[in-house]
Amino acid sequence: MEPTNVSSTIVDKKLKPLSVVEKAGYAAGDAASNIYFQIFITFLMIFYTDVFGLPAAAVGTMFLVSRIFDAINDPLIGALSDRANTRWGKFRPFVFFFAVPLAGMGVLAFSTPDFEVTGKLVYAYITYNLLMVMYTLVNVPYASLMGVLTPNSMERVGLSSYRFVGAFIGGLIVQSATLVLVDRLGGGNAQLGWQLTMAVLGLLVVLLLFITFITTTERVQPPPGQKMAAKQDILDLLANAAWRLIALATVFQLIFIVMRNTAITYYFRYYVGEQSISIFGFVWEPSIAVLTSVFLTSGMVVTIIGVVSTRSIAARFDKKMTYITGMAVSALMSLGFFLLPSDAVLAMFALNLVLSFVWGPVSVLQWAMYTDAADYGEWKHGRRITGLVMAASLFALKFGLAIGGAITGWVLGWYGFEPNVDQTERALTGIVMIMSFLPALFGFVCVAIMARYPLNNVRMGEIERDLVARRLEAGESSEGDDGLAAKA
Repeated sequence: MEPTNVSSTIVDKKLKPLSVVEKAGYAAGDAASNIYFQIFITFLMIFYTDVFGLPAAAVGTMFLVSRIFDAINDPLIGALSDRANTRWGKFRPFVFFFAVPLAGMGVLAFSTPDFEVTGKLVYAYITYNLLMVMYTLVNVPYASLMGVLTPNSMERVGLSSYRFVGAFIGGLIVQSATLVLVDRLGGGNAQLGWQLTMAVLGLLVVLLLFITFITTTERVQPPPGQKMAAKQDILDLLANAAWRLIALATVFQLIFIVMRNTAITYYFRYYVGEQSISIFGFVWEPSIAVLTSVFLTSGMVVTIIGVVSTRSIAARFDKKMTYITGMAVSALMSLGFFLLPSDAVLAMFALNLVLSFVWGPVSVLQWAMYTDAADYGEWKHGRRITGLVMAASLFALKFGLAIGGAITGWVLGWYGFEPNVDQTERALTGIVMIMSFLPALFGFVCVAIMARYPLNNVRMGEIERDLVARRLEAGESSEGDDGLAAKA
């Protein structure tokens, strides 16, 4: 494809770096989203069973039904945001206008009505599903926003790094403050405590989402005259080889991390157990809970270092190669746990620290490569469907989460695991397999898939410059515009 004859200087201006304020403002949105996500995966089940008063089996069925409903919502809302056309852009208005409804539904979902069990179950179905709709109405456009803040592929890597730091901060807020707030705000009344805690967290989420809206600017627009047609959108998405490969890789990447993270608690409780650990003559005798916590926390800290390092590593060694290498090393480190005896605690920490560092770039680059796939689709087909690309990526992520959790349960059952008892040798083998060999297998499949990924730094540089040149030649962009348009 021949580049247009637009001044190289003008093109370079359009590819200029984002400000630190805009990157931090965008990251505030992921801190907000992850506050709710961490609440969902950490506390929602125990709230419904121990505070709200529902049977665990009924809650499990509700989660299954709701996740199917939620998965269908992602591409629908992605397509809806692609079709939005406001003075503020396509995606920023969703982040702004649905922030307060999201916080309100959070409070309602964590409020306990004075109903019988059947009435409570109906209330839970309605409020939980409405909460997930509000969450998706914010989160899908938020994820899509990264693809239109800048046409510069490497800038999006840096933006993704900021985003993940924000996500970790949101997660730390939830893990450290939620139960303390429930206890103090409720004064011994857990139902009141949860309601007020969600109100406090909701106010914080609204503030963070407003910051994202205020500090960001959408600069990349679809080609002028592009007609939005659902069937054509889906055909364009499926014809996008870059998206197909990164989406498939996402499924296996998420299976890898879900299996491994789920296994950690089982691994330390049943396989490692309590023991004395000698470090340079100092003897440490932690409880299983403390040892597990230190293992998880040290890994998270090192992952954040990896996240912060991603842009410089990817700029030097290429995004595709950095992702593949990080995933391959993660799989190798996971496989190493298969060889470790139960008393090799220091070796476990060493393997985990290496794995955690390389996992940082993998997590960051996954999302940056989705936005590259949106650029590639526009360059290839003359149509831009950023919202659908990102929504479909979330579908792939949720599919990986579901499959990873299911496989973990099936394997534990196959090996004869029984909770809260000493495990048989066969059950211990199953736990070790979930911690080591099985996630490594899925990790290597992910590497094989990404070996065929068609976009590297050099090619993305050519694509982004050609897209900017086409937008400028189309006459849809001028200095100070909120958006860039592309020529079909």
